[in-house]
Amino acid sequence: MSFLKNDAINRVNVHYALQAFAQGAGGIFFLVFLLKAGVSVPAALLFQAGVVAGRFLLRPAVLPFARRWGIKPVLIAGTLLAAIDYPLLALVKGPGPYLVVLCALSSVGYLLYWLSFHAYFAALGEAEDRGGQIGFREAIVALVGIVAPLAGAWGLTTVGATATFWAVGLVQALAVLPLIGAPNVPVARTIAADGRPSRLGLGLMVGDGLFASTCHFVWLIALFVALDESFTAFGGAAAIAALVGAASGIVLGRHVDLGHGRRSTVIAYAAAAFVVILRAASLDTPWLAVVANAAGALLVTLVTPVLMTPVYNMAKASPCTFRFHMATEGAWDVGCFIGCTLAAGLVFAGLPLSAPILVALIAAVLLVVLLTRYYDRGPA
Repeated sequence: MSFLKNDAINRVNVHYALQAFAQGAGGIFFLVFLLKAGVSVPAALLFQAGVVAGRFLLRPAVLPFARRWGIKPVLIAGTLLAAIDYPLLALVKGPGPYLVVLCALSSVGYLLYWLSFHAYFAALGEAEDRGGQIGFREAIVALVGIVAPLAGAWGLTTVGATATFWAVGLVQALAVLPLIGAPNVPVARTIAADGRPSRLGLGLMVGDGLFASTCHFVWLIALFVALDESFTAFGGAAAIAALVGAASGIVLGRHVDLGHGRRSTVIAYAAAAFVVILRAASLDTPWLAVVANAAGALLVTLVTPVLMTPVYNMAKASPCTFRFHMATEGAWDVGCFIGCTLAAGLVFAGLPLSAPILVALIAAVLLVVLLTRYYDRGPA
């Protein structure tokens, strides 16, 4: 496994495993905890839209810091800021000032985190091993995801939200430790005028943002409602899903590296369409919703190597990986904002949650068109 020889990438994967534990034990409960706290479904979706809108608007302010200090310090700062979200979440008791502050803080923390994480991973990895590196990363996340949701659900039902979210925040903060010995990646002060991402890169991320908003964020709310708003059942469903997806990512990731990107795209997004339809059809049947959620875990390990291999490779080939991801992450925010606000509008109008989930099919078609165009031209 040549993709395991890169020490820097291995350190980033250990960091990501800790971050994934925090995400699995606390992050997946974010929106559903807001529902328990008295926030309506449309308001919860608009909260998520507000987070990505804030990320989009604040993104240009990050560049001066990255140029001065490099990418790794920005990643560390984002990791630590994201840790503060969890204790603050425990204070939310419905619409009010805590919810507004949480939205603003989440925008800043996850702007710094995801922008720098993707740029850092792109800069440190190798194009020829990209699919395997991403697949291995997602397999680690899947393994962590078996335990983390159970721990989060146990904490919320046993010791309460305050203790649970403080513990999750601590795990998130500890994720900076593996990065201490990793190399920094500088950010160029200026780049050529033609250094902007291609329309293909931007289009991929708009499509993925739209897909994530409907097939992930809306689905989390729909699953929670289908399981009678039980933290225990919700955490158990997430753990089952992680168990299903634990090994599949490496296989498809290496398939991409061996030159089968188009075939992998068809496999991944055919599965995506099936999962979207299954999720939309399962909301009145709790056991079927659990099955649909498990199928979604397999979907993540199929889709992520196919989608992120070209994005990371285009980023590394660009004049500045950080600026590349500034633009593509902004495109993702646009797609996610559109999806969340559309979903909020559909639910407010009285449509069932299955309606916005099916919007993910539109995003899947867009992504297949763009990805097959990329893989057909045989990128270096």
